[in-house]
Amino acid sequence: MSVRARRPLALAAAVATAAALGATALATIGASSAAAAETPLTGYELTWGIKESYRSYVTGAYAKGTFTTADGASQAASNGAFTFVDGTGTYDTTAHTLGLGFKGSLRVVSQAHGFDITLTDVKFDSATTEITADVTKTTAAAAGATPVTTKSDDVPLATVTVTRDMKDMATKLTAEAADVLGSASYKDAAGDPVTLVQKTVSQSPTPTPTVTPSPTETRTTTPTPTVSQTTTPSPTRTSASPSESAATKGDIVDGTLGWGVKQSFRTYVVDGVAKGTITASGGATQATGNGVFTFVDGTGTYDTDAGTLSAAFEGSVNFKGHEENGAYGLDLTLSDLKAELKGGSGELTADVESLGEESDDVVLAKLKAPSAELTADDDVITLDDVTATLTDAGAEAFGGFYTTGTALDPLDLSVALSEDAQLPSDDESETAGTGGTSGGSGTTGGTGTTGSTTGGTTGGTTGGTGGALASTGSEVPAGALGAAAAVTVAAGAGVVLAARRRRPAS
Repeated sequence: MSVRARRPLALAAAVATAAALGATALATIGASSAAAAETPLTGYELTWGIKESYRSYVTGAYAKGTFTTADGASQAASNGAFTFVDGTGTYDTTAHTLGLGFKGSLRVVSQAHGFDITLTDVKFDSATTEITADVTKTTAAAAGATPVTTKSDDVPLATVTVTRDMKDMATKLTAEAADVLGSASYKDAAGDPVTLVQKTVSQSPTPTPTVTPSPTETRTTTPTPTVSQTTTPSPTRTSASPSESAATKGDIVDGTLGWGVKQSFRTYVVDGVAKGTITASGGATQATGNGVFTFVDGTGTYDTDAGTLSAAFEGSVNFKGHEENGAYGLDLTLSDLKAELKGGSGELTADVESLGEESDDVVLAKLKAPSAELTADDDVITLDDVTATLTDAGAEAFGGFYTTGTALDPLDLSVALSEDAQLPSDDESETAGTGGTSGGSGTTGGTGTTGSTTGGTTGGTTGGTGGALASTGSEVPAGALGAAAAVTVAAGAGVVLAARRRRPAS
């Protein structure tokens, strides 16, 4: 196994995480130079889905397999991510790194494809930036032969881009993970994001009310950390009162819509068997690392008293793949996106062009905002994490690639109510290309961003510590992309894709 570079987790990561949860485990770090080098940690949970496409493959129509959790581990609804519990370990006050081991087991079985895999003793180490597990694997043998069972301890399954808050950290699957999962295509592929949270307070031997790091301590990620940076992400929007200058209703003069369509779809197009490209144009941009899209120049109307908002945005995004002799089996463009909300619920529509056939105002998704109220802050209405659920028409627009009710990426929407209003900055768009293309063949797009030789990251990296995260997994198609389809089977994964699609419904 190759040696991986150590990435020390900053003191701020452990301090901020513990403070946000009321922990006192790290309170003695700077109290005395004679303090112990390691502080015990308890009560952590690790949530990781391995890879969305792998989960879809296991439970899909071909593998017909199952996931079974035990010993405290659990799986989220709708074939979601896995959570391992009762994490214990230590924080190294000299190197500013932590290591945690978790309880719980995960068994993955497919009689149809002849494998039986169990993961136990899951561990996370910020020094090596790895997720490891003990792996027991039984594979089918030739007819009449005995199945072969192997057991390996501390198998490195993924490397992690460690962040300060240890939430939604990007992962990349290892060669060992590819062997465990049964397909070489998983090597170096983006895994699902991983999150670590402390559910119960660690017991510090001599807790003190404040933390005063030594001025000589090295901080590799944030030189002057403050807890408020991680516990209060948007203080100006959440604490300020509504602007008195904003009318209760009127016209929207500007706005942005941040939406990734679906993370797994982006990865499938660029990294998957589609071997394609994604191109944002008409003012729309895509964040680096095959990230989300930003649509601009919002116009429409709002009424804060009635809780209604209708906004349309400029820009388009094209997904293209399955090229054969100059023709594409997948050529899908979404444009003229509109978001409408009333009382926190609504719908997202778009004009859809697929393989030269156009349909206007297709209702792609049902929307649900975190709150039914619309509040103007400095003449700006901002709605983050608006959930989007695929409709019947949306499922047909994607050619049955996903089924009705599938969760799409959430929306972040900001609209200006006056000419002087300042829209909030978009961290992801700061590193996005101006239009441009992300693709597996190294297509150059935007302001110099380039697809990697393996596809999938327009910047060539998956984000440094604290940086923008890359896409994290591609799903196996839920259905064919059309009746007259050519079938492609991904080696070892049973991925089936039909390469043509139906005309989308209006």
